[in-house]
Amino acid sequence: MTFLDVKTDYAFKKVFGSEKSKEILMSFLNAIIDFKNNQDIKDLTILDPYNIPILKGMKDTFVDVKVQLEDDSQVIIEMQVLNHDGFEKRILYNTAKNYSQQLKKGENYHLLNPVIALTIVNFEMFEFEKYKSNFKLLEKENFTSYKDDIELIFIELPKFTKSLEECKDIEDKWLYFIKHSEDLTVIPKESNAVIKNAYDIANTANYTIDELELQRKRKEFIYIQRKSIEKAKREGREEGRQEGREEGREEGREEGREEGEKIKALEIAKKLLTANVDVETIKLSTGLTIEEIEKSRL
Repeated sequence: MTFLDVKTDYAFKKVFGSEKSKEILMSFLNAIIDFKNNQDIKDLTILDPYNIPILKGMKDTFVDVKVQLEDDSQVIIEMQVLNHDGFEKRILYNTAKNYSQQLKKGENYHLLNPVIALTIVNFEMFEFEKYKSNFKLLEKENFTSYKDDIELIFIELPKFTKSLEECKDIEDKWLYFIKHSEDLTVIPKESNAVIKNAYDIANTANYTIDELELQRKRKEFIYIQRKSIEKAKREGREEGRQEGREEGREEGREEGREEGEKIKALEIAKKLLTANVDVETIKLSTGLTIEEIEKSRL
């Protein structure tokens, strides 16, 4: 038995964003997100369910869901395997856009409902060690909450290092599934019925040759992109070192020229002093300071 790599956007949307994913998505979100007033999701609507048409999902990595809580919160989920410039700003922009676009022209602001952006990344974003982080609008000194309408949650998979045996709660088991699905050959026996359903959806035996080829191409694309980024970084570092060496050599040559000119000026000053030329004239002729000229007498 083999499973899709759920870290790719294709497989992620198949598992969490298809028409069969409702129960799976509710279990996953209830495990990951601490909803206001300790509520659990009772129902949800997937706004953009994943469909099979070829190449769909090659660019769009979002799974938008509308969570039916008392406040009609909206949750945006994204699986991101490649870091890029502006990534953090894009997350904030998309969250703010989903928040603002709820209102139609002329509607009152009190109709705005909270938006939570849940972003799962396969790279490290922050310097602290914990794998799950939660960001809200808070006062800087006393941490008073401004409003709970915007919330950003990040899961950094490289920091989730628990073994299968260490995964005791439902959050651990979901994250283990996302991070390690492609490495497994059996469904972990500790999985509950909903997680087993997720494994069933990810089971490659349930896919056509064309679908598996699409998944392979997606993984290959991600691999090439990652290697291209690594190469660009290496070349950038090498260019930086080369430029540093060139600058160092140039600075050395410049310092040498300056030192040589200074010695030459001092020799000229000595000869002019021997010829009883006044100091001011020597200063104008050599560019030396009076102090430097007087020292050259020694």
